[in-house]
Amino acid sequence: MRMVLALIQPTKLKAVQEALHKIGVERMTVCDALGYGQQRGQSIAGRSAVGAESAGKPILLRKVALEIAVNEDFLDRTVDTIAQIARTGPAGSIGDGKIFVLPMEQVIRLSDDIRGPEAVS
Repeated sequence: MRMVLALIQPTKLKAVQEALHKIGVERMTVCDALGYGQQRGQSIAGRSAVGAESAGKPILLRKVALEIAVNEDFLDRTVDTIAQIARTGPAGSIGDGKIFVLPMEQVIRLSDDIRGPEAVS
């Protein structure tokens, strides 16, 4: 069992959601997020920033965080789909986002107390 955490551009959310649905990934949590990376939000033209731009201060950029719990058999296709659809243009560009794959030690479905991989589906 893995947790896929993807930080993507808000404009890519609908396309990523539709592509994931087509491959059978139908459960996810979506959160609005603010953050910055190595460039501290300073040189990404055309992206909406929060806060005033001033010399040396980081600018918070809008992102969307997708949290997707998957079993091992869905991991590669989930990550590959997000990477392909969330990228801007064939080569991608700075600010497209990141995908993190984290281990999950336990999953418990609260409605019926099912535990483990069966609780993910």
